[in-house]
Amino acid sequence: MPKELRKRGKKHKKSQQEGQPPANVPVNEYEKSSERPSWIISASKTEDVDPEAPFGYVDPDIKAYFRTVDDQIRAWQEEEHVPDEENVDLDPNEAKRLFFVAALSEMAGKERQLATDPDCSVVLERMLYSMDDFVRRVFIDSLCGSFESLIKHRFASHVCQTFFSVAAETVSREVRGIVSEVPESNDKGELRSLTQLMLDICGEIKHTFSSMIMDPFASHVLRSLLLLLFPLVLPGDSAPQKFMRSKKSMAWKAKQGAMESVFSKKGKDKETPGLSVPDQFRNAAVEFLHNLRENLNANEVRALAANKVASPVLQLLLEIEAEVGEGSTPDSLMDRLLVGMITTSQVDADAAMEPSDFLVTLLRDPTSSHLLETLVSRCPDWVFNQLWSTYFQGKLPRLALHPVANFVVSKAIERLDRNQMKETLEALDSSWSKAIRVSRTGVLRGLIERSRALGCHEMDVCQAIFTAFGLSSPETQTRLVPCVLILKTLKEYIALSTAEKVLQETIGVKKMRHKKVTPNSREPTMQGALILQSLLNLPEPHCMVVVDSVMSLSIEDLLALSYNATSSRVLDVVFESPTVPFKAKRRLVMSMIGHYHKLVDDRIGSRIGDRFWAFADPYLREKIARSIIPHEQALAASFYGKYFARNLHLHLLKRRPEEWKELQSSRKASAKGPESAQAPVPPPPPHQSTISSQGRSPEKRKRRAPEDEIDTLFSAALGNKTKTGAVDRPAVHEKASPTDREMQDVLHAIWAVPHEDSHSKKRRKK
Repeated sequence: MPKELRKRGKKHKKSQQEGQPPANVPVNEYEKSSERPSWIISASKTEDVDPEAPFGYVDPDIKAYFRTVDDQIRAWQEEEHVPDEENVDLDPNEAKRLFFVAALSEMAGKERQLATDPDCSVVLERMLYSMDDFVRRVFIDSLCGSFESLIKHRFASHVCQTFFSVAAETVSREVRGIVSEVPESNDKGELRSLTQLMLDICGEIKHTFSSMIMDPFASHVLRSLLLLLFPLVLPGDSAPQKFMRSKKSMAWKAKQGAMESVFSKKGKDKETPGLSVPDQFRNAAVEFLHNLRENLNANEVRALAANKVASPVLQLLLEIEAEVGEGSTPDSLMDRLLVGMITTSQVDADAAMEPSDFLVTLLRDPTSSHLLETLVSRCPDWVFNQLWSTYFQGKLPRLALHPVANFVVSKAIERLDRNQMKETLEALDSSWSKAIRVSRTGVLRGLIERSRALGCHEMDVCQAIFTAFGLSSPETQTRLVPCVLILKTLKEYIALSTAEKVLQETIGVKKMRHKKVTPNSREPTMQGALILQSLLNLPEPHCMVVVDSVMSLSIEDLLALSYNATSSRVLDVVFESPTVPFKAKRRLVMSMIGHYHKLVDDRIGSRIGDRFWAFADPYLREKIARSIIPHEQALAASFYGKYFARNLHLHLLKRRPEEWKELQSSRKASAKGPESAQAPVPPPPPHQSTISSQGRSPEKRKRRAPEDEIDTLFSAALGNKTKTGAVDRPAVHEKASPTDREMQDVLHAIWAVPHEDSHSKKRRKK
């Protein structure tokens, strides 16, 4: 029979559910009489804790209030805050301070709940940048005792990470003796300094540090904490991205807008480069390192290398271990990851090392290859030589073409000596063309940089590049720049150019540009531009291969090179490189005379034109400026070219050439000095210096001069302003707003027109 369809209504209750005591039997007797194993113990009835909100949920009204706080802080960070009409007399900084005091008073006692809330945690991150030292101490003190749970939480972990990032400034000030004052109060206890609070946090999470490395939410917090404790591990102003947030986290944070203090001005110099930490912080970081070595054995440490979450923390610990000098000791983290290579080499230095499957796997794994790069760059020299001979030598043609291993090979090339460099070039001689075909240029660029550092094998490196792109004869070597930029061999480049010409003749240039028929095969690549920039930093006989190739380009190709954001960097390095001779730079500037109006009429080309102008001497500047005069009106209407033309002061060149030359000479001389960033003040004009020498002021001369009708009209419109040209006060002219600059250009144009006589004025009045 078919199954009976279940009808709507109440379900039929079972007489006795499985595992439940009968209604007439007491619970205690049922538990005694039930047949179950003796090792089962009934759990005590405890209140279940929600892992999403371990400290409770935020009240909806409080959450709505902090949304308004977030909107207000965003408005202050993105644009200048305009005070309300009611509070016009109130200082903007004072209004911000009162606003923050109200928000902090509302936050008191709810820090844990707000940190674990998905919406309010972002508001806390934004507020942390604007807190002063005292408020940061109060905030972190309220979270002490709960950091083990907060660091593992999905949202609170980002609050902790942000705090560890901004706490470096406060700790640095406390090291220098600048401690925020604590207001006296009988109700509160002693407020610890932020340095002591950070040490207490380290003691709180010390016992669970090895387990939190594998936690996906705690890993990035531990990295920020280690960077705070040991900042000298990473030289520079900022840490690499692999030690901070992931790409997904960085993209999410970028959507939240700019996060900075609302009390500091934009562009203000930050305190980050001069940060200092106490010695207790370094000891705490080393204690974390020792704790990990004690709690994990060699196999467990090697298992962390392939883990996406734990591998970045392990790399940071390797940096700390190498910095304190414990990396070359037996049974260190580096020794465990190198499969006992350090211990074996100390016992027998001449012992032949067998390749380990673990390290071979690290070479080709996308995650653990970053760890191997750290091992290669931080291991001692005698360990690197064994690594190179065991895992790289004899396998370079295959490893250099691998999509992952080529990055490790590029890192290893930075430590080669002269003999190893020569062997590497000979081993890779037959694989350069294939490396260009598959766009694996990291090894080639690494060899260029290493040859420059060692000062040897520069000719062999240049020959390797000619071989890679099929440039065998000196005539074909002039095509180096276009071939390297698009990463095509000479045959492929010629075939591509021929196909493009045929396509232009078939459908027309305008139609081809409009419909975008041609593929993007001639677009400059970043890898090619980096290779050319590395070649330009080689000594003079070898860097000239790039300069000669640039000079052999036609004007159209050179303009196209300047219009592209990627290829224009090659021209920048031509002027920045100290090895490129002065004559070559001057020849490049002179080759563009007559075409500067085309060069600066572009977003990228205008920047290149400014660089050419900054390099040129007064003689070249005059030639450039006179070539621009016929196109002055066209550049004045150009969106990008008008700024370049305005900087040339063409009206002064046409009226008083000698003063223009003196102005350019003074600017060029001041640009070479230490105060090149400031606008130079030119010497006073000759007529003013003559008047001053006779004891008369220029103001008296202006009073005796007859007033002109046009001057009176403009002075009435602009107020009591004097006629000030670019020669008299160029510094003011440069600092003026765009509206003032346009008005000054109008005034100069009017003053350049000859005045009408008295009869024409009377006729015009009638």
